[in-house]
Amino acid sequence: MKKLILLTITILFLTSNLSYACIFSKKGDKMLTLQEYSKTIMFPIGNTNDAYKQYFIGQSYIAPISTEQVKIYNVTFEPKCRNNWHIHKAKSGGGQILIAIGGRGYYQEWGKEPIEMKPGDVINIPANVKHWHGAAPDSWFSHLAVEVDGVETSNEWLEPVSNEEYNKLR
Repeated sequence: MKKLILLTITILFLTSNLSYACIFSKKGDKMLTLQEYSKTIMFPIGNTNDAYKQYFIGQSYIAPISTEQVKIYNVTFEPKCRNNWHIHKAKSGGGQILIAIGGRGYYQEWGKEPIEMKPGDVINIPANVKHWHGAAPDSWFSHLAVEVDGVETSNEWLEPVSNEEYNKLR
C-alpha cells in the first residue's frame, strides 16, 4: 500500500503541467510573493511551521498531504531558509525521502558537497545520516517529506547551518 501511495504521487507529479512547477522564484528581477509561488506547485503550502521554527533559519511552511499509512508533508522554504543539521534516527528501517516539487533548493550530508534540488529530484536519506535541506538563496523551494517507517525512530536536531557554509551556495 505504501508503494502504491508513492507511485500515485509520482504519477500525479509527472503527468501534471510541469511548466508551472519549473518556475523558480522570480519574475524578471522581482522575487515572487508566497501567494504567487503557491500557484506554481500542485500541493498546498499550508501554515507557518511554528512547531519546528527553532530548528530553521528563515520561514518555512508545512502542509500535511497524508497522515495515514505513510506520513507525507509538503514543506516550503522561503528563499535562504534552511533547517538545522539533523539526524533521523532508527534502530532499523527509518530515514526520509525528499521529492522536490517546486523552486530550487539544496540537500547536504555531513562531510559531502551540497546537492542542488529541482522539481522531480528525489533524495533518499538513510536513517542515522546527519544532513540538512532548504531553499537556494534566490528561490522558494518545496519538497514532499516522506517519513520512512522504522523501529525506534526519532529526530535529533543539531546545530544550524552556518551563514559561512550556506553563503557558498549559488
